[in-house]
Amino acid sequence: SSGINAEWPLRPGSGAKIILSKLPIGDVATQYFADRDIFCAGRVTQEDLNRTVKACGGTILTTVNDIREADMGQCSLFEEVQIGNDRYNLFTGCPKAKTCTLILRGGADQFIDETERSLHDAIMIVRRALKNDSIVAGGGAIEMELSKELRNYAKTIHGKEQLLITAYAKALEIIPRQLCDNAGFDAITILNKLRQKHAQGAKWMGMDISSEDIADNFEACVWEPSIVKRNALTAACDACCTILSIDETVKNPNSNYKAPSAMPGMR
Repeated sequence: SSGINAEWPLRPGSGAKIILSKLPIGDVATQYFADRDIFCAGRVTQEDLNRTVKACGGTILTTVNDIREADMGQCSLFEEVQIGNDRYNLFTGCPKAKTCTLILRGGADQFIDETERSLHDAIMIVRRALKNDSIVAGGGAIEMELSKELRNYAKTIHGKEQLLITAYAKALEIIPRQLCDNAGFDAITILNKLRQKHAQGAKWMGMDISSEDIADNFEACVWEPSIVKRNALTAACDACCTILSIDETVKNPNSNYKAPSAMPGMR
C-alpha cells in the first residue's frame, strides 16, 4: 500500500469522487479507490465518455498528474442502479445536461428494435419541428386537403393533364387509407367522412386513433413539420418520374438457363 501511495499521484484531496477510464482498471487500483471512497469504472466506451463530459463538464485527461478543478465535472447525485439483469451508473442533476437517457427493455430483440426505431423517428420529427417552425396537421389531414385542392384544380384543365392531376390526387389518399388499415379501422368510412369535412372547409380534419373517428388534428396537437411532407412528396415524384422514364428493360437470357440434369447412372 505504501508503494502504491508513493507512485500513484492522485490524492483524495483533489476532490475526485468518480473516475471513468477507457482502459481496464485492475483489482489493486479498484481497491485503492474504494478505500478512499472513490468510485471507478473501466472499459468505458469513448461515446459514453463524450456524453458524460457534455453533461457534467470537465475534461478527458490522459494523465492524473496536476488535476485542476476545471478538469473535473459535477453532478448532484451519482448512483449505481440495477435494472433487470444489468447495472447502470446514473448521473443526475448534471449542470450542462440538455439530454436524457432512455433505457429500453423488452422480451425480445425484435420488440426492442421496433421501439428504438419508433423513438428515433419521433425524436427526429420533433427535432425538425424545432428547426423549422412551419408545421401542418398529421393523421392524413394534409394529404386529404391536397387531394381536394388537386381535384378542384383538375376540373379547370382540359386534356390529358386532367387525368394526371386526378391520379395524383387519388394517390395522396393512400396515406390516410394506410393509416386506417394499420389501426384496424374501416378505411372506406373514414375516407368518406374526411372527404365530406374537407369539402366543407375543415382543412385540418384527419384520422383520430383514440376515438376511432376523425378529428381536428391541429387542435389535437398532431403535427408534422412541413419540410417532412415537402421532402416526401418531392422524393415520391422523383421516383415516379424515374420509373416512367424507363421505356425498355433488358433481360439476360443466360440468367434463366438451367443446366440439364445428369442421366441416370452417370456421375
